[in-house]
Amino acid sequence: MGLTKYYTPTKVIFGEGALSQLPSLVKGYKKVLVHYGSDRIRKNGLFDQVTSLLEEAGAKWIPLGGVVPNPRLSLVREGIALCRKEGVDLVLAIGGGSVMDSAKCIGYGVSYDGDVWDFYSQKATPQASLPTACVLTMAAAGSEMSDSSVITNEDGWLKRGCNSDVCRPRFAILDPTLTYTLPPYQTAAATVDIMMHTMERYFTSGESLALTDNLATALLRTVMEAGEAALRKGDDKKARSDLMWASSLSHNGLMAMGNDTRGDWACHQLEHELSGMFDVAHGAGLAAIWPSWARYCIARDPSRFAKLGCSIFSLKPSGDMAADAKATVEAFEDFCTRIGMPIRISGLGIDLTEEQIDQLAHKCSFEGKRTIGAYLKLDEAAMREVYRAAK
Repeated sequence: MGLTKYYTPTKVIFGEGALSQLPSLVKGYKKVLVHYGSDRIRKNGLFDQVTSLLEEAGAKWIPLGGVVPNPRLSLVREGIALCRKEGVDLVLAIGGGSVMDSAKCIGYGVSYDGDVWDFYSQKATPQASLPTACVLTMAAAGSEMSDSSVITNEDGWLKRGCNSDVCRPRFAILDPTLTYTLPPYQTAAATVDIMMHTMERYFTSGESLALTDNLATALLRTVMEAGEAALRKGDDKKARSDLMWASSLSHNGLMAMGNDTRGDWACHQLEHELSGMFDVAHGAGLAAIWPSWARYCIARDPSRFAKLGCSIFSLKPSGDMAADAKATVEAFEDFCTRIGMPIRISGLGIDLTEEQIDQLAHKCSFEGKRTIGAYLKLDEAAMREVYRAAK
């Protein structure tokens, strides 16, 4: 069993009223970039609450809104220039994973003399970052505690990720009540997003720890229950609390401890190209791709799929491992359908052409120069087959 690392420097303040701790958390910072998405947080008063607390702490602030799902490199570059001009020493994201990812990218860029895209195109490795932090308003991506940032470059519509411990947020304010008004579709997509961060790690290429497997399946069961409860009643505090904490734990490294690899991640790579090209919600894209990826990979080790099905869907072993593995995939599809998520790319309103399938696979393989996945390695031809099966 190989070496694994668990590093979680982010200070988390969790629970209703957590925002009141902001003044003590920003003590020592002189100027804060308040980074956010739509004007919704201005209309609901959260923006004014945050900025008033910053002023109470003696910190000056400047705003930068406009982050969209699949956050854009152009806005990041605007943020880098603004931070340098204003002497910003903290980027505070108010929002979900897209805002946090954009904030991290800004943090990288301020600390780098070259083009920040170098880190996402694997031309350079981050060595430093301007400090970042967040007030979370959507539990999904887990970016509030992770080492990950994913950005979309409008030049070619390339969606790429960068992982580095230097971007981990200094603190995260997690108040589940701030997620009560999240629309049902976003809640469902967020539920799948959280699940997939654990499922990607569950499908390791070698040995895994029993404790890590048990933590993973407990988290998945909790997220499915909480997701359905939140869809029934948006202000279900228990459900929203479970989703918010699960979002953080699913993507902070805990679910890979002791495993031979940090996970598979092929579905994420395949989805990045899909949402880069078509701008779909990340969780919905993952729901559309995972069943086809799973069927492509089942033969490698059906027992791993069967074990997952028994653990999270309460499937009874039939004695036929291949049949049990297939039943697990079908149970995942049933769950996604139940919460309003697609199980095919067509369910996203996209009718993929053969030309588009070729483009997606070619971009995902970095023009044939890389394979993806650890549980089962996929080359460009295999990627094409998964996209076609998911069509």
